[in-house]
Amino acid sequence: MTKRARERARQEKQVVKQEKRDARSDDMAAMPEVDESALMEEFARLSEKFSSDQISESDYNAERHRIFVELGIESED
Repeated sequence: MTKRARERARQEKQVVKQEKRDARSDDMAAMPEVDESALMEEFARLSEKFSSDQISESDYNAERHRIFVELGIESED
């Protein structure tokens, strides 16, 4: 491979890497804003209800999971 061909290949790799970075930043910009304080308050109320036996453990776990997914702490699995 000639020096010119190696340089061209290196430049092509750099372009591909930059396109990937740009795509990731576009994905992050498309994500909706999360009101962390409101979700944390909701979690606090949920925990209080669970502590005082106002909701079942399964309801608590489902709501806790939903809140944590919105916060980005857990995945949707």
